Amino acid sequence: MTTAVSLAGEVLAALATVLDPELDEPVTELGFVRSVAIDDGGVEVHLRLPTSFCAPNFAYLMVADAYDALAGVPGVGRVRVLLDDHHDSGKINAGTAAGLGYVGTFGVEAEEGLDELRRTFRRKAHLAAMERSCRSVLTSGAWTIEELPLLELFDLPEGPLKSALLRRREAVGLPNHAHARVLVDHDGKPVAKSEVALWLRLAATTRVSIEGNAHFCRGLLATRYADADPAVPVVTDSRSDS
Repeated sequence: MTTAVSLAGEVLAALATVLDPELDEPVTELGFVRSVAIDDGGVEVHLRLPTSFCAPNFAYLMVADAYDALAGVPGVGRVRVLLDDHHDSGKINAGTAAGLGYVGTFGVEAEEGLDELRRTFRRKAHLAAMERSCRSVLTSGAWTIEELPLLELFDLPEGPLKSALLRRREAVGLPNHAHARVLVDHDGKPVAKSEVALWLRLAATTRVSIEGNAHFCRGLLATRYADADPAVPVVTDSRSDS
């Protein structure tokens, strides 16, 4: 029984590492994991989205990332990840199972691969995380807006905001050493003092957009699947050693 519970926990933990590429939140917290079924052969996970017409590239990226995360769970066996109730569910599910990649799945419908899309959303997530950290130290009175260009990672208090920023910096390839500047552009170049206010406004707009979209999607999901709690996936385990 301990082994089965541990495996189920590892599966859910793996899914928690999968982020919606646009909303920058785990699919588990957004309610996008519909069900998890573990048996002697492996694991089958069903994902869902707030609407049937969510962008196919976002949907494919989420399914592919979930597949990769689950494939790394020791002893999980065969992995199947299926997207439910989307207008391209059949195509996405077949392409993922066959390992065709995004372009191989959508053919001429795919303008390009997903690398640039992933890079764009990672940069947005970093921008939002940077703004949250800067806003926090400004609100506390520890730093002034004129001093922000000198703010280093070492100066940020330990906690969720700093941890999130470090993860986002790592994702976009920025250094995380103690004396790395916090307020930097996408290439790691420190923002000039004359541009700080502009960068903070841009970053705040990005953060508000991400948070607003996440709130909107949660509402749509709750309405679409009103017969169940969207935040709680159905987990079943029928492994013979459970």
